[in-house]
Amino acid sequence: MFQGETSITVDDKGRLAIPAVYRDAVAEQGNRLVFTYNPYENGSLFIYPVAVYEKVREQVAKLPNSSNKHRQLQRKLIGSAAVVDVDGSGRISIPQSMRLTLGIEKKTILLGMDDRFELWTEKAHQAQIEQTVGDDITPEMLELRI
Repeated sequence: MFQGETSITVDDKGRLAIPAVYRDAVAEQGNRLVFTYNPYENGSLFIYPVAVYEKVREQVAKLPNSSNKHRQLQRKLIGSAAVVDVDGSGRISIPQSMRLTLGIEKKTILLGMDDRFELWTEKAHQAQIEQTVGDDITPEMLELRI
C-alpha cells in the first residue's frame, strides 16, 4: 500500500501535507489516520489508517498488563494514540504533544511502510539510516533474496 521515502515540511501550525501519491489510498481508508509513538525506535511516530490501527490496538490491548514491557507498549500504541482527519488540502495535524516530545520542527521524513507510515525527525532518520543490520541478522532475514 505505502512505500518510499519523502522529505516533508511541517508548517507553523504543525501540519504536514500527505504526498499526492498516497492521497487516494488514504482516502480509500476513510481520510482518518491515527498517530502513535514508535514503540521500537526513538525519534519517530507511526501513522496508521484507522482500520489498520484498530487491528493493532486489539492485539496490544490483549497483552497481559502485569508485564512492564506490555504496559510500555500499550502506553505508546494505545494511551498516546490520536485520531486525525485529513483536511480538504490533504494535510494532517501532528498532535502538539508528539511534536514537542520528539522535537519535530520543520523538516521531517515520511516513510511508507506497507500498511502504515513512519514519520521521523530528520536527525533521527539520518542516525537510523547510518546504522547497519550488522550481526543482528535473524534466520528470517537470511531466507530473503535481497
